[in-house]
Amino acid sequence: MFDVKKPEFTNKTFRMPVELVEKLSTVAQANNVSVNNLVIQCCEYALDNMSDKRE
Repeated sequence: MFDVKKPEFTNKTFRMPVELVEKLSTVAQANNVSVNNLVIQCCEYALDNMSDKRE
């Protein structure tokens, strides 16, 4: 049977420099994804590729 999975999310508030938000918005728009989705992907990539894998 096919099960549709929906990831669980939580809301957090982060302060980011205006210039970074503008860059993220530009990249997200160019790749037809939401800024939220892009930030998730960036964070996952950074965590997966840290030289020191301590959590």
